[in-house]
Amino acid sequence: MMETQLINRFEQRIRELRLPLGLTLWNDQTVKPVVPQQVTIKVRSPKVLASLAHPSMGRLARHYVEQELDVEGEAREIVRMAEELSEPATVGGGGSRIRKWIEHSRVFDRKAIRYHYDVGDDFYGLWLDRRRVYSCAYYRRADDTLDIAQEQKLDHVCRKLELKPGERFLDIGCGWGALVIWAAQRYQVRATGITLSRYQHDYAQSRIREAGVERLCEVRLLDYRDVPEDEPFDKIASVGMFEHVGKKNLPLYFAKIYRLLKPGGLVMNHGITLNSPEQEELGSGIGEFIDDYVFPGGELVHVSQVIAEMSGQGLECRDVECLRPHYARTLWQWVGRLEANRNAALATVGEKMFRIWRIYMAGSAHAFERGWMSVFQVLAGRPTADGALALPLTRDYMYGSER
Repeated sequence: MMETQLINRFEQRIRELRLPLGLTLWNDQTVKPVVPQQVTIKVRSPKVLASLAHPSMGRLARHYVEQELDVEGEAREIVRMAEELSEPATVGGGGSRIRKWIEHSRVFDRKAIRYHYDVGDDFYGLWLDRRRVYSCAYYRRADDTLDIAQEQKLDHVCRKLELKPGERFLDIGCGWGALVIWAAQRYQVRATGITLSRYQHDYAQSRIREAGVERLCEVRLLDYRDVPEDEPFDKIASVGMFEHVGKKNLPLYFAKIYRLLKPGGLVMNHGITLNSPEQEELGSGIGEFIDDYVFPGGELVHVSQVIAEMSGQGLECRDVECLRPHYARTLWQWVGRLEANRNAALATVGEKMFRIWRIYMAGSAHAFERGWMSVFQVLAGRPTADGALALPLTRDYMYGSER
């Protein structure tokens, strides 16, 4: 009787919302929409019915990842319908969970980073661009490919920092080494990248050797807190890393950057943020899903807090740019490439990991499009003793002719 009530509740909801969504149960019973069907949920276990009757995006994602339900359809439509099905009070911002305080120790952060990034280089290679840039691309034109857009992002960072030959450049959270190699090749800086992922470190070192830039470029397996301060850097970038730092550690993080910079030096912090100062995390169970399956210990803040924390540690913010539309487009391209390489992904990481990454990236793309979260590049510097910070008067220098 309870199962029948739950099924009837779900059927009533999709009919009221006029969703092109159908349901197939483990016993071959079906529920059809009143409009042409675009997405089909195939339920493998009766315990899924409670989540369908009272859905949240996070619960539905968990059932999908744990293979308690299957979903057929285009990824954009799947996440759109998951939002429409979810109870309105839970969607978007304002997650209601009381989150346990996380101590971002060196041991915790190292384990968290390796859980996320050491899935395997071959897996990431299936859907990232040719340089393996795992962060928001930068699209100048409507027809930009992912490869072109990621190279444009690398150069956009270098231009903002006004990199010059011979300068010491640090990339905190350097991934597979794309930015340090680009900066060494195109701007002749002495580039150092740091990562906590052994896979990324080894891959980046091999790419540095292939590029022939060992004299100018190195990647070290190192926590940002342990970077030596005896020889400060002229320029620092942190792209897609500070989300792992933890809210309570932001003062420590930006204070470390301040000490690592020469007076007059510049830093560019590129990271994902929440889109409302009142948010604690993403709602509808999305934050919990990401924490449990994708980014253990990841924490987001509003861009105003980023600026406040940087300023509180003596870093003067000089330019802020929102790249939210760029990240939505990047993620959808990643999803498409992953789906196109489904068989290879299954052979590499298995069904569960494939599902985690498919639904995580599709859900994230949707969240960026809906404005539940954003991504900002914040350019700041450590002023000299007399208050000087040598930057051009306008932003024109960031958009010169392509190299």
